[in-house]
Amino acid sequence: MEETIDAASTNTEILSIPDPATLASVLTEGVKNTIGDSRVKVTYEPEYVPAVPPAMPEIPLEQLAGMIKATVKVEVLDGNIAYLKIQHIIGEEMAQKVGPLLLEYIWDKVLPTSAMILDFRSAVSGELSGIPYIVSYYTDSEPLIHIDSVYDRPSDITTELWSMPTLLGKRYGTSKPLIILTSKNTLGVAEDVAYCLKSLKRATIVGENTAGGTVKIDKIKVGDTDFYVSVPVAKSINPITGKSWEIDGVAPDVEVPAEDALETAVAIIELRAELPELVQAAAALVADNYAFPS
Repeated sequence: MEETIDAASTNTEILSIPDPATLASVLTEGVKNTIGDSRVKVTYEPEYVPAVPPAMPEIPLEQLAGMIKATVKVEVLDGNIAYLKIQHIIGEEMAQKVGPLLLEYIWDKVLPTSAMILDFRSAVSGELSGIPYIVSYYTDSEPLIHIDSVYDRPSDITTELWSMPTLLGKRYGTSKPLIILTSKNTLGVAEDVAYCLKSLKRATIVGENTAGGTVKIDKIKVGDTDFYVSVPVAKSINPITGKSWEIDGVAPDVEVPAEDALETAVAIIELRAELPELVQAAAALVADNYAFPS
């Protein structure tokens, strides 16, 4: 890296680029080619104002219910299959605040179903603290499972994420089929949830390879300029695989175009429901027709 930077420092051609946006684009390509990470970007933003995470506002329950309905679509499909479309994965603080509403409007409706489909095809944002909440609803209460480790570079701290022993409401359990739909746009925390459940062999991933994002990205000002570098500052390492889903994304178990993922998932669930009868019928045919009675 140091050698590459030294070589780049002698290349003064880019200094003659008059348009800042074009210069930022050229710098981005140079950085990507150097470190092989498509998540790193250089941008020119003279009016950029760093976002400050807002404090949790005191929102009336009726308004919170409306927000939940807007970000989560819930439906029970034919065949008693639950369908949840999630666009944002809420964190621990929000989950505690809206927990009763989540049970009433969503979870109580899908809990009696015989299979579930989680649609992450449009999930592009989320909170790291929400990962254990979602994963735990599809695992047993005991033993606790180490589901992820996240290393944060600025603080030099590694945080271990474990399944939770107690939850608000009942667990969906480990025996009913669970399918997660993905697309090339599935990004960040949703990728982490999908990878955790896939690594636990609890979910089947159907759709497209995910974006290969990160659990945390910072936008850092370059000197006294209006140029910024967006760079991943944390890394997820799965304790089961020893690997990360970042950069390469989460590979589906069944690869189909994103627009066909839901139909494919329903077909998979229906086939799995038929398997016990198929196996029993095959066994009966063998028993009735095999040449040697013993």
